[in-house]
Amino acid sequence: MAEAVLTGISETRSRSAGWRPRRTTLVALGLLAPSLVFLTLFTYWPVIQVVWQSLFNQQRVGGPQVYVGVANFFKLVADSAFRKALSNNLIYAFGTVIPSLVLALGFAMALARSSRVKALFRAMFFLPVLIPLVAAASIFLFIFLPGVGLLDYHLAKLALSGPNWLGDPDIALYAIMGLTIWKNAGYYMLFFLAGLQAVPADAYEAAILDGAGPWQRLRYVTLPYLKPTIGFVMVIGLLNVVTQVDHVFVLTKGGPSDSTNLLLFYVYQQAVESYDAGKAAAGTLVMLGLLLAISASSLRTLERSFGERET
Repeated sequence: MAEAVLTGISETRSRSAGWRPRRTTLVALGLLAPSLVFLTLFTYWPVIQVVWQSLFNQQRVGGPQVYVGVANFFKLVADSAFRKALSNNLIYAFGTVIPSLVLALGFAMALARSSRVKALFRAMFFLPVLIPLVAAASIFLFIFLPGVGLLDYHLAKLALSGPNWLGDPDIALYAIMGLTIWKNAGYYMLFFLAGLQAVPADAYEAAILDGAGPWQRLRYVTLPYLKPTIGFVMVIGLLNVVTQVDHVFVLTKGGPSDSTNLLLFYVYQQAVESYDAGKAAAGTLVMLGLLLAISASSLRTLERSFGERET
């Protein structure tokens, strides 16, 4: 009987000893603790606050919060300014990401081989990336000034008169697109330069032996190998479309007639100018949902591209 009791005690101790975390686990948790603390304070907790705020309505600073449930989301959908900002963002995304990718791929293919001249051109194309977006917007503000701006000055020498680039509702958004393309094409070029290094020379040689021309080599050799790179760069481009708004502040402040109002600037207007914190929080969650959807679909595309390459 005593032996059975002692055996049970020893088994219990061994089980409890097996439940204790290993030393390596404790060390790993200790190393991860600072990052987890910062992620909780500056990422997860703000998200929780935004979700909470979207369910309440607060009419003034320091005033009482009234629970309204999902009413803020219905107000958001019913707001014509939000629908206009959403449509502007879609046009802005289509009109900036695709031209930036095409230009970046063209730059990368033209400058793929290393030489001193091509290194100089790479630096020139990459230079806009080093300029802060606010400074770049200030430069383009001088370029787009009606009548006296740099663009209108050169058009006048050709006996042409330019429109009001930032004051015409039909043109202002396209003027901002030009700034975005100029700013991002050189950055995307770096990824394509790296992707072109992974294209085997044997594939080009085989295509040339088969009589493939430049466009056929681009279509059947270069682009298939660059699918993962294109997917990755497209993710970055779409995320920039949703999260970058500094140039709108400097150039147009959403005008004229909300023609350049983007989602992030709309959230700013609701939070700071109208002080509708609940509506701003609802708009933030909609943007967060778009970012998650973009990231998930793009990552799935990347996985599919890598799977096709392995097969």
